[in-house]
Amino acid sequence: MPKVTGIRFRRAGKIYYFNPGNLKLNEGEEVIVETSRGIELGQVVIAEKEAKQAELVLPLKRVVRRATDEDRARARENRKLELESLPKCQKQIDRHQLEMKLIGAEYTFDRSKIMFYFTADGRVDFRELVRDLASIFRTRIELRQIGVRDEAKLLGGLGPCGRPVCCVSFMEEFEPVSIRMAKDQNLSLNPSKISGVCGRLMCCLRFEMETYEDSREDQLHPGERVVTPEGEGKVEKINGARKMIRVKLTENGCSRNFPEEEVDRLE
Repeated sequence: MPKVTGIRFRRAGKIYYFNPGNLKLNEGEEVIVETSRGIELGQVVIAEKEAKQAELVLPLKRVVRRATDEDRARARENRKLELESLPKCQKQIDRHQLEMKLIGAEYTFDRSKIMFYFTADGRVDFRELVRDLASIFRTRIELRQIGVRDEAKLLGGLGPCGRPVCCVSFMEEFEPVSIRMAKDQNLSLNPSKISGVCGRLMCCLRFEMETYEDSREDQLHPGERVVTPEGEGKVEKINGARKMIRVKLTENGCSRNFPEEEVDRLE
């Protein structure tokens, strides 16, 4: 199996594999690599590993060299130019009266191309816009339409929990999230309670699903008859996260919360 180096180009971004050649790289080092869209600066997150052919995109691109101080200075200058390019691009979008929301810009390391990211409700004919932008920036232009979840990952922000959003902190790729996950965790189905900053279902609904699924076979269900320290009753609600069960008691019709270990099925 070929030996490869794992490179990441942005925080919590996808890891891409490259041929390190004769370089002995360490995790955390910055390197210059050859990619399908040109020369880029990335960070080593996997120094060396043997990879299966199925994991690789062939032909395997190579690591050109370790990054120098001049390379890092150029990358900082690129970030500055990206910010300066946004109002110029927005001015052209307004001039063409296009229904699109500009999100961000990104130069390739060698400035051979600049990519503008945007969201829109439908398809946008931006051919005239591309021609105008190419004449302004004197480089290749790419306009890339992204979804609202990608927008959140690009811009960042704080989630309802008060912490930086997961997609920026550690999630490399988005995974499907369904309303069924919220139901299985007995969460409120109020959209404002289970939606992230992107307006879609929160990614963290998936994180605890495996625990809920593992315990489902032995778990009590609403409507089951049970025995509690205060007598018999019927299960009303289960809080898996807190391991509490709410039971409506038969004797007085009152509802009480009990720890899971104090509630048994009625034989």
